Amino acid sequence: MPGTQSRQTLMFSATFPRDIQELARDFLKEYVFLSVGRVGSTSENIIQRIEHVEERDKRDFLLDIITAEAQGLTLVFVETRRAADELESFLYNNGFNSTSIHGDRTQQEREMALRSFRDGKTPVMVATAVAARGLDIPNVTHVINYDIPNDIDDYVHRIGRTGRAGNVGRATAFFNTQCNHNVAKSLIDILSEANQEVPEFLIKAVTLGSRGMGSGGGRGGRGRGGGRGSRRG
Repeated sequence: MPGTQSRQTLMFSATFPRDIQELARDFLKEYVFLSVGRVGSTSENIIQRIEHVEERDKRDFLLDIITAEAQGLTLVFVETRRAADELESFLYNNGFNSTSIHGDRTQQEREMALRSFRDGKTPVMVATAVAARGLDIPNVTHVINYDIPNDIDDYVHRIGRTGRAGNVGRATAFFNTQCNHNVAKSLIDILSEANQEVPEFLIKAVTLGSRGMGSGGGRGGRGRGGGRGSRRG
C-alpha cells in the first residue's frame, strides 16, 4: 500500500457514529467530513411501512407479503442463524424458492447463495446481520425486517439494501410492542425524517413504554406459529 503521503483514503457509510468520526479524525491526514442529509437517516426513495405483527403470526404475514410480490428480489432479515435456517426451510416447504446467508455458512456457501439470489433463481433470501452492510445487489425491491434489530443504525443499514442508486424500494418491518418497544422512538424519528407514515401504535408504544407491552394493533395470520432461534449472526 502506498504511504500516507501518496494516497487518499475515503470512507463511506449510511451511518457514521461520532466515535468512528473521532477515530477517523485521529488517524487520517487532513480529515474532511462530508454528509448528504442527516447522518444515520434513511432515503426518501425507500417506502417504509411498520406493521404490528404478533410473534406467533409473523410467518403467515410473511407468506402473505411474498405471495403478493410481483417482481424483484426480497431480502428478509432475522436476528439469529437458527432463525435464518428455519425460515428458509419454512418458505421452501411453502413453495417459495429461497436461500439463506449467515455466519455459520462457509465463504463458498455464502457466495453461492448470493449468486443464486442475484440471478433470481432464489428470489427470496433470508439473512442475518452479515448481509446488512456492504452488499450492493441490483433489483432488491423489498427488504423485510422479520426481526427488528435493537440498534437503529442496523435498521438503517438493512433497509439500505434497496432503493439504491436513485431507484425506489420498499421496506417492511414487523413490530410488536413486547419485543420492540425499546426502538419505537427511534423508528418514529427515522420515519418522520424520511417523510414516511408513522403508525399510531408506534406513538402509543412510546407513550406507554414498558406498560404497553403486548397491547393492541396486532395483525392476525392463518394460525401457523414459528419460534425464534437462539444463535446470532
